[in-house]
Amino acid sequence: MSNTALNHRKIAILAADGFEQEELEGPLEALNAASAEVSIVSPKAGQITGMNHTEKGSPVDVDLTLDEADAEEFDGLVIPGGLYNPDTLRSTPAAVEFVKKFANAGKPIAAICHGPWVLIEAGVVKNRRMTSWPAIQTDLRNAGAEWVDEEVVVDNGLVTSRKPDDIPAFNRKMIEEFAEGIHA
Repeated sequence: MSNTALNHRKIAILAADGFEQEELEGPLEALNAASAEVSIVSPKAGQITGMNHTEKGSPVDVDLTLDEADAEEFDGLVIPGGLYNPDTLRSTPAAVEFVKKFANAGKPIAAICHGPWVLIEAGVVKNRRMTSWPAIQTDLRNAGAEWVDEEVVVDNGLVTSRKPDDIPAFNRKMIEEFAEGIHA
C-alpha cells in the first residue's frame, strides 16, 4: 500500500474512555501513514484515556464530539476495542446511530477486539462473517453473525480482528477497504 493510498479520505475513529491503547494508536498511525485525514470522535469533548490491558493508558485528544460529527462527511470508521470503550459506545444512542449511518451508506467499518459489541447494538452484524475477541463470539453468533477465529476477516467492507497481535493484518485490510470506498 502506498503512503498516499488514502489521500483525501476522511476517517473517523470512534472511541470513549477505556479504549485499548494499541487498538487506537496502531490504526491511527497506519491511517496517518496512508495520508488519511483522521478524526477522533467521542461522546465527550477534551480527552479520552486508554487502557493497556488492565492498566491505565495515555490520554488522546478528541477532535469532534458525536454532537459535532456528521457521518456523511467521513469515508470510513474505526472502532477500537478494550472492554470499557465499546461498552460505553453501545450504551450511547448517538454512537450507535453514528455507526448505523456508516453501515446504511455502505461505508467501510473496521472493528477490533470488543469493538464488534457496538456493531451488534447497531444491528449490522446479521449474516456477516466476522471475528472478535473470543469472549464475545457468542454475542456475535446470537446477533446472527458467523464467527470465525482468524487474524482478520473482511466481509463486504466490514473488517474485524481479534486482538492487539492482529493489528498489522487488521491495518492492511482496513486501509485496503477504506481505499476501495463504498461497498454495495
